[in-house]
Amino acid sequence: MSGGYFISPSSSSIPTSLILLLNRSCLLLDQLHRPLAPSLSLSRSQSQSQFRSHYPPIDAVLSATGSSDLFLCRSFLNQNRDQPTLNPSPAGVGGMDQASEIAGKEGSDINASKESKRFADDLMPHILNLYAARATADDFEIYDPDATFEDPLMSAHGVKQIKSAFYSLSKVFKESSIVEYNIKENIISPGKHEIFIDNKQHYKFLGRDIDMISLIKLDVEEGKVVRHEDRWDKKPLLNRDTVQLPLFGRFLEAARRGSMFATHAMMGFGKDPTESQ
Repeated sequence: MSGGYFISPSSSSIPTSLILLLNRSCLLLDQLHRPLAPSLSLSRSQSQSQFRSHYPPIDAVLSATGSSDLFLCRSFLNQNRDQPTLNPSPAGVGGMDQASEIAGKEGSDINASKESKRFADDLMPHILNLYAARATADDFEIYDPDATFEDPLMSAHGVKQIKSAFYSLSKVFKESSIVEYNIKENIISPGKHEIFIDNKQHYKFLGRDIDMISLIKLDVEEGKVVRHEDRWDKKPLLNRDTVQLPLFGRFLEAARRGSMFATHAMMGFGKDPTESQ
């Protein structure tokens, strides 16, 4: 390791696989605490104690090896601390900085995942109610007032139309439900979530059982669903952007809107069940 402080494996009883960690520990300590390095007049125990106080993880190395050779590392630093030409090498301190950065990023990702997971846990009971045809007005509180819902049959704009789309399930199917699901969550930016629900849906229509796989994509902003897509067989929705002939895509979009208007009218323009009674 050129340009940095180094302990040779031959000078230590610590296994070679741990020498690199000790070297990097020395480099980090000397970089951050050079003025604090104790003189060689300190005892072995005092030197090791002070070093541990600045770099606690080294205790794990000593415990694993049963070695007291940490004193070699501190002694080597003391012998070379006044030599300006001996600067910590990028391979040493840089490696530690990179490890710290990775650890910090992983911690951030874990916190973000926990935040998103808590939100999904609150969201999923409502989604399950919608697909099980047992939704109430409260279940639609998850949506932004201008939210959209789209599947291969319908394209709903606004909460009222979304209500009509899901309230109609009980009119068409004797049974409907999500029977299996897995969730993948991403945080796009503060306040913006992207949730994918890989699921299996079950329906009973005219005495026939129908099972299909689906991918539900939810775009969430400030705690509200702003777009809900149900991709049957996990295939993208067909529209002007996903088909080869844009004109045909426009026709499919118009057909879904027409289907939605018919359903909306049939369901009383989004009236909740208690309102129609």
